[in-house]
Amino acid sequence: MGNARKIFEGLLVLQYRSGNKKAFSLLVNRYNSKMCSHAYWLTYDKDIAKDIVQDSWRTILKKLPSLKNPNNFGSWAMRIVTRKSIDYLNKNNRDREKLREYYNRPMSDSAFENKEADLVKVYTAIKKLPQDQQVVLRLFYLEEYSLREISEILEKSEGTIKSRLYHAREKLKTILKNRNDG
Repeated sequence: MGNARKIFEGLLVLQYRSGNKKAFSLLVNRYNSKMCSHAYWLTYDKDIAKDIVQDSWRTILKKLPSLKNPNNFGSWAMRIVTRKSIDYLNKNNRDREKLREYYNRPMSDSAFENKEADLVKVYTAIKKLPQDQQVVLRLFYLEEYSLREISEILEKSEGTIKSRLYHAREKLKTILKNRNDG
């Protein structure tokens, strides 16, 4: 399934390079919401996330002719969004802390069913992890990228990604266990 998706997207990239402008529109339709969601998850600001994605599309459009492996379009595009999001965060560190305080406010359990309350606890616990571990968890579990694809997106070795994922899971278990014991 994943290979078919990659091959199709690679074909779209090749068609765009051959002059078919509609192929680029199809890539935008396939990835824009996923990219916005990813940028939002990193920045906690919908407007900023949309700006980052728009800027990412400009970069993608400019660099698409030089993409070495068209079948890797998805991970390559997500790497651009990730970089631009992290650049934004680094430039706006003080504002990010204010946003985190707002989004980390405890939500009342009465507003959620048990399952939803558990999800809130997990998301709150994830926010306590280092950012590099949060990113790996999101890309692996929510975006369903393989370890190899995450390695490409973050430009880290597969071993580093495995290690981050392992340590993130262990820290998450500890945080959730301590929360349930206390």
